[in-house]
Amino acid sequence: MIEEQVRQFVTENFLFSEDKKISETDSFLENGIIDSTGVLELVSFVEEKFNVKVKDEEMIPENLDSINNLVKFIKSKQNGNG
Repeated sequence: MIEEQVRQFVTENFLFSEDKKISETDSFLENGIIDSTGVLELVSFVEEKFNVKVKDEEMIPENLDSINNLVKFIKSKQNGNG
C-alpha cells in the first residue's frame, strides 16, 4: 500500500525514532520533519519506488507536504495525470 511505504520511508529517514508518530495530515515542513534537502530525498524515493516523474513545478506543498498529499499525488501520477 502506498501510504504504508511512504510512512515507513519518512519514519526511517527523517524521524529517527520509533516513538515519534506522524499522522496522515501532519505537515512535513511545518513540523520540522523534512527540510529542503529532505524534499529532494523524498522526491527521489517517490520517483524510484513508484516509477513516476516529479516535475519541478510539482514540488509544492500541495503534493509533497504530508502523507495524504503525497499518496494523492502518487496515485494521480500513476493514473496518467501529469
